[in-house]
Amino acid sequence: MVSGGVILAIDQGTTATKALLVDLDGRVTASAGVTLEQIYPQPGWVETDPDLLWNSIHSTCGQVLAGVSPREVVAIGLSNQGESVIAWDRESGRPLYNVISWQDTRTEADCRALARQGDMEKLREKTGLILDSYLSASKFSWLLTHVPAVQEAYKAGSLLLGNLDAWMLWKISNGRIFATDYSTASRTLLFNVHTLAWDEDLLTLFDIPGDVLPRPIPCSGPMTQADPEVFLGLEAPLTASAVDQPAALFGHGCEQAGSLKITYGTGAFLLMNTGGRFHLSEHGLLTSIAATPPDRPVQYYLDGGIYSAGGAIQWLRNQAGVADCVEELAALADGLPDNGGVYFVPALVGLAAPHWQREVAAAFFGLTRATGRPHMVRAVLEAIAYRVCEIVRSMEQDTGQRITAIRADGGVSANTFLMQFQADLLGVPVTVPDNHELTGLGIARLAGLGADILRPDASFAAQANAVRYSPAGSYNRLQSAFARWRQAVKLARAFSSPG
Repeated sequence: MVSGGVILAIDQGTTATKALLVDLDGRVTASAGVTLEQIYPQPGWVETDPDLLWNSIHSTCGQVLAGVSPREVVAIGLSNQGESVIAWDRESGRPLYNVISWQDTRTEADCRALARQGDMEKLREKTGLILDSYLSASKFSWLLTHVPAVQEAYKAGSLLLGNLDAWMLWKISNGRIFATDYSTASRTLLFNVHTLAWDEDLLTLFDIPGDVLPRPIPCSGPMTQADPEVFLGLEAPLTASAVDQPAALFGHGCEQAGSLKITYGTGAFLLMNTGGRFHLSEHGLLTSIAATPPDRPVQYYLDGGIYSAGGAIQWLRNQAGVADCVEELAALADGLPDNGGVYFVPALVGLAAPHWQREVAAAFFGLTRATGRPHMVRAVLEAIAYRVCEIVRSMEQDTGQRITAIRADGGVSANTFLMQFQADLLGVPVTVPDNHELTGLGIARLAGLGADILRPDASFAAQANAVRYSPAGSYNRLQSAFARWRQAVKLARAFSSPG
């Protein structure tokens, strides 16, 4: 154990990169962030310039380290976007194509074709996932098939393919390690979550050579060291790596089976820790590997993703023009006694769990001459809560466990109307901590444990000064409204079906 020093936590997300310095008591001593622009070459294609992404990591870390001696940094932890992928050359170190985002849908047709060829039930049993363009494997296949520079590097024996965790580890260590953590590997559709290894049958299904993929390693523990010549003079050990959402689950302290967190961002991501038990969902959810501390058996989580949460609110403000600012939305919704019979299906980019139908379009139901801006605002906010409720109930059915509390974070969790409505609808308290950097805190704590500089029972006080929304006495009425909303979802799905 060490008595002082700070942990550098790098939270590399889809639209922003953040860096935090966290002391050994869990206090954030410095933070910085930079926004990342995304590239849309064609409809459905979403990419990021890898040089800009690397510069954002270098820049944010440089800002938080200003005035700090490199020797004070005692561990480094990385969180990443999950399913986004990159190809680069081992010899030159140069990226061979842009980062392909998890949001990218260019391989949808390829996934449909593969679904007709392979044993999808066996795929689910091995990976806990479904075949979808959201996940990494079909993106790897696309790079190998469509990018000449990738094909040339493969022929030359210098190709490296990986998710962003592998690339960040490789870059920060100056090529000392080519590895991917278990939580990230479990989002590729190529990783067997029972054997903790790349699966030969799945590699064959996607036609991906295993020798170009990184070595799977645990999420926490000694990995490699930063190279001071390429990374801000640091020689600190890299001791944690995980996908951002399971890192946030760990940051919330959800380490016991049955504990659940929701991150309300552009989308909404519900993760339920299931402990050491692998639950293959029967209700359209995914199962993946959690950010597990060192010297503990691998833990799993159920994952229910929602494509549109904050994205629906942004659309309401920017495209629909029904509010001048985000702060106005809660006031508009709160000003009504009820929704006036107006319901919204938040499928602006399709429906994710538990439906997995990209083709479904968003829709309002119940509009009349009496409908005004407040009704539309309230319908959109309620719809986010309904989608969350839909997934929570699926998790309860899959595990046989009743959810008794929700921990929430993300920008949209600042909407007081939505948080109270969520608590009322679910009939359980919703807690929102005042510190929203749950991903950074989670990966920092994981790095501290991985470097053996924190006690195993050390807990960063993520819930200090939290706001608690207790359910009010409207549960039965809201269950009727939820049933009505589910009818609207059925109609929207039917309308979007071919023929």
